[in-house]
Amino acid sequence: MFKIFVSKSFFDIRTLSSITAITAFSLLAGCQTLTTSNMAQTPADMRASNPLTARMPAIDRQGRIAYVEEQGFGAAKISTLYSIRPDGSDRQLIDQLNGYIYAPAWSADGQMLAYSKQAARQHPKIYIYERKSNTQHLIVDAEGSNLSASFSPDGQKLLYSSTVGGNADIYEMRLSDGNTKQLTTLPSTEVQPSYASDGQSFVYTSDKVRAGRPSIYRYNFATGHASIIPTAGYAASPQLSLDGQRLAYLNGRKAAVMTLATGQVINLAETGLDEPARLSPSAQYAVYPTKLPQVSGQNGGSLVIHSLSGNTSYAISSKTGGVVRSPIWGR
Repeated sequence: MFKIFVSKSFFDIRTLSSITAITAFSLLAGCQTLTTSNMAQTPADMRASNPLTARMPAIDRQGRIAYVEEQGFGAAKISTLYSIRPDGSDRQLIDQLNGYIYAPAWSADGQMLAYSKQAARQHPKIYIYERKSNTQHLIVDAEGSNLSASFSPDGQKLLYSSTVGGNADIYEMRLSDGNTKQLTTLPSTEVQPSYASDGQSFVYTSDKVRAGRPSIYRYNFATGHASIIPTAGYAASPQLSLDGQRLAYLNGRKAAVMTLATGQVINLAETGLDEPARLSPSAQYAVYPTKLPQVSGQNGGSLVIHSLSGNTSYAISSKTGGVVRSPIWGR
């Protein structure tokens, strides 16, 4: 089914640094914490006693959250990709390596997960994990920084950013044959694309107005043009809700959600990690990671699930005390 995109080009580490700088986050206090080490053995009725989980729509409760746990530093960094239920049960290991795993993204049906891996002395490559077969496939191996994959609603295409041409731009790949089209050609940094659920547009991050000062734009496939989404100051890492009414993003150093029709912004937390919130399938909840104080020199973390209507939260602790990053909620 999948074809690998391979291209030779100069990999500019300074461009990777600029992309990393556009990926930002922040701390939460006072939320209920679930200790999930033994959640798989916890009776279902006890798991459902969490008031947020019990009230969730089935589309959220039955979905899975993929996220990354990091342990160690520098050359000793180990990254592990997990998926877990919103109640903290059934944590499953998807992938692990000595290096970095970035930005997992579910397909619309929740059966595929795209993410980037970067082993030591290698460039980030994009893989797709298939739940049914429990296998990983290398999809993008272009020399450069290949990040922030996003599935089209029909699962037939993939958006991603790459520095294969020496500059960070956004590409769209047809998964059936690997045919790839470059969508942005500006000298600025264009990264973090995310499809709208109707497939007619996508949102992304660009610093084309002011270098190092990113804003969020919406690209329309029909016209090939992009327009800015008004935000206050630094804004990055956008994700549209399935109904198209809300935008989850990084607002300065805060995980935030905006109602697009009114421009009203809910700043959820400053987590200490400079990462965005991500919406549940119903858009009634958001998930984001938080950084805990150092324990034995290691920063631990947890996932926070927040009700956007009830203004209540609970946290799911990391499996091994590692730093938690990049949660994404699928069906």
